[in-house]
Amino acid sequence: MATVSIPDEKRTLTQDGEVRDYLAGIGITYERWEPSHQLAAGASAAEVLAAYAPEIDRLKAHGGYVTADVIDVSPATPGLDAMLNRFNSEHWHDEDEVRFILHGRGVFHIHPRQGPLTAIEVEPGDLIRVPRETWHWFDLCQDRRIRAIRLFQDQSGWTPHYTDSGIDSGYQPVCLGPSYVAGRGAIS
Repeated sequence: MATVSIPDEKRTLTQDGEVRDYLAGIGITYERWEPSHQLAAGASAAEVLAAYAPEIDRLKAHGGYVTADVIDVSPATPGLDAMLNRFNSEHWHDEDEVRFILHGRGVFHIHPRQGPLTAIEVEPGDLIRVPRETWHWFDLCQDRRIRAIRLFQDQSGWTPHYTDSGIDSGYQPVCLGPSYVAGRGAIS
């Protein structure tokens, strides 16, 4: 289950209904998928896409997505820091950003035109859709690992338009995760 924090209000949301309602209120689509496909830890991207084909086809039909791929990032990924620097500066896209998290964790920072900045920590089983033209950025959690299915409306894939606002430098990627919530409790 995603953890939502609103840093400027010192609030953290962890309950399913409140997370979904809050995200819907700022235009973010969120779903929780229970892993229903048995995949080996080292399954290839083709095996992942084949296993999730029904879900991918449903998303394609609903959102006009034309292609899907699997991104697999770990500390051993060549050029990892350069790649992360493309993700962790505030930007927007001409298309939706859709991710289904298979492994690892990360934080989407959403900068709504109206309302406070919101951090969404995603984990395995989380599906998130950040609508086109939404200002945002993404950071990996401390272990620097994530594997996700990505869907695109344009065959060319992910193209960022950077805002150069500098707001991304004022918010650190804070991954709370289940151990934080269980150990300290959530602030509502």
